[in-house]
Amino acid sequence: MSKRTQFSFTLTVALILVGTAAVLVPTAAMGQDVAVGQATATVQTPLTVTAPNDLQFGTIFQGVPTSVANNSANAGVFAINGTAGVGISVYLQLPDYMATATGDDRMVISFSATDCSIDTTGNADPTAFGGGFANTNPHSLPNGVYIGSQGGAVNNTNIFLGGSVYPSVDQTAGSYSADIILTVAYNGS
Repeated sequence: MSKRTQFSFTLTVALILVGTAAVLVPTAAMGQDVAVGQATATVQTPLTVTAPNDLQFGTIFQGVPTSVANNSANAGVFAINGTAGVGISVYLQLPDYMATATGDDRMVISFSATDCSIDTTGNADPTAFGGGFANTNPHSLPNGVYIGSQGGAVNNTNIFLGGSVYPSVDQTAGSYSADIILTVAYNGS
């Protein structure tokens, strides 16, 4: 084989290899592009719950049941602050008894189906209910509760709680107390 033929053969093989490589490279690779997006989120203002007013039965007598209405100045008050117009779930854990500090005696406490009101107007005075859920069951608080009203600008809701105590005729004299626990959480509505 002459040098010219050998050169021509080598050139032909090289051109075939380059052509094959060009065919094997996908054309989509030449038209690719990249974009970068972001994931974003805003965390709501944390909820704060306080109990500025205890449910106060005052001085009571042996054998004499005593009640406090949820619209009384002695009603228990729970204040819920958070993001205005956002839905919350609320749950009250209510005691069955009040006990002395030493635990040597206890007294029945109960809550009727109308002993609770939820004021969504920002009003913190149980004697001047502004609006929301009046005279509701504290054992089964309603769905659809919002911080303020739905879509509103008020950033607090208040729960007013009444109840009744039933001292026995031989109830031990002294101070009695019990914990009332309110649990509140945003529910995404």
